[in-house]
Amino acid sequence: MNSRSGLIAAITAILFWAAGNVMVRLVELPGLQLAFWRIGLAAAVYWIILVVAGRKLTLEHLKASAPAAIAIGLQIAVLFTALKATTVANATVIVALQPIVLLFFGLRRFGERVSVRLVALAFVALAGVALVVFGSSGAPIWSPRGDLLAVGAMLLFALYYVFAKTARAAVPALEFQTAVWVIGTVLLLPIAVVDAGGIVVPELRHWVGIAVLLAIPGSGHFLMNWAHSRVKLSVTSMLTLAIPVLSTIGAAIFLDEPLAGWQLPGIVIVVAALAAAVRRETRLHLEHAEAAAQFESEPQA
Repeated sequence: MNSRSGLIAAITAILFWAAGNVMVRLVELPGLQLAFWRIGLAAAVYWIILVVAGRKLTLEHLKASAPAAIAIGLQIAVLFTALKATTVANATVIVALQPIVLLFFGLRRFGERVSVRLVALAFVALAGVALVVFGSSGAPIWSPRGDLLAVGAMLLFALYYVFAKTARAAVPALEFQTAVWVIGTVLLLPIAVVDAGGIVVPELRHWVGIAVLLAIPGSGHFLMNWAHSRVKLSVTSMLTLAIPVLSTIGAAIFLDEPLAGWQLPGIVIVVAALAAAVRRETRLHLEHAEAAAQFESEPQA
């Protein structure tokens, strides 16, 4: 079920999300306010694209997309707040624990077969991720509140993956993404108002950052949702393990969060495990496609 185009889209989404974690710290807005305006801008842009494409968002689309929209709306708000409260490495590595949750959902909910080797590679990659985080233990920017928020973001992200894959079976990618951002905007509006005691309108410099967040990590959501019907849940969840590694490197370059000694071996371990997992799944897909083609070409009795 893992097509090459689906894997490319999923990997690109991971790269975009990793960059987004660093960008959040560069935008000088509180995490919750930034999340609200980022989702609100996405709702407006995707609605315009949908109208220009001559397509419509139906009540059925909204109903099917609602669980995923609620999960990702809250996840972005919680994650953005966590990224403002603790190190990028800590926040992203905690969120990266979601493959453990998703492996269970992949087995039980979608009937996916997850091999022992894939599970083993997941734990090897997680060990590498742990080294990346432990290496940053001496960083001045850290708080238990931020780490706890990251745990919440991880659970919400796992739910979003499951709900999104379910919804995409019935809703086209563009309609789904539009519905997600529209519902997310409605969901976060009262929360943002209570948080700030009213509507906080961003300044021009903030809008530039919000637009970049929509263009890069926001596009990652569309790419991953497109990939859901082409790549197994277990594989896309494994790929998310690259996010903390890439975000940690970005934080070292742009946010002065230096790479410590144990982080470098951790990065190597994560990249190697992910490469092995993706290579294996791609090979299995090709073998399955060749076997299916051979079966179809054989004369039937």
